Amino acid sequence: MPDSLMYQQDHFVVLEANQPEQILTAAELLEKLKVTLAQRQHDLPRDVQKFTAIEAQAQYLLETSCELDLEPGQFLQWYAVRLEK
Repeated sequence: MPDSLMYQQDHFVVLEANQPEQILTAAELLEKLKVTLAQRQHDLPRDVQKFTAIEAQAQYLLETSCELDLEPGQFLQWYAVRLEK
């Protein structure tokens, strides 16, 4: 049986164009996604459009994706990392 620790997503490494990588908690990443999505409600990925609330959109992306293309040459990527063994 797999260890449930293996599936915890408490911290993420976040990559953005022309920015140094950041380590964020799940709550911090969720907030970053909400701010980003609030600025681009006119240009959402098709699967995210089915959610009307920004909170739901951000939660959906956090749980199902690892990248959001913002515009040509701009992106936001996030990957779960384990800080402790």
